[in-house]
Amino acid sequence: MTIRDRVIAIIAAQAMLDPGDVADDSTLADLGIDSLGLVESIFAIEEAFDITVPFNANEPDAGDFDISSVAAIVRAVEGLIAGPSAA
Repeated sequence: MTIRDRVIAIIAAQAMLDPGDVADDSTLADLGIDSLGLVESIFAIEEAFDITVPFNANEPDAGDFDISSVAAIVRAVEGLIAGPSAA
């Protein structure tokens, strides 16, 4: 399973959708995921990939972790997995 597939599976589970119903250009709001669901998704991503996501639940749009779309979240996770040397 690719990073993208795993991230989409996590987001789909939170949204109670089939992974095939999660499009790359979907926002979390499009998928019905609220702020609590976002936090739970972040925790699940951290656990699944053994990473620390630089995310502040009090200021979700501030910071380096882009949550603007599913594709942006996938890219951000890929970047965290690759580490700072890949930047």
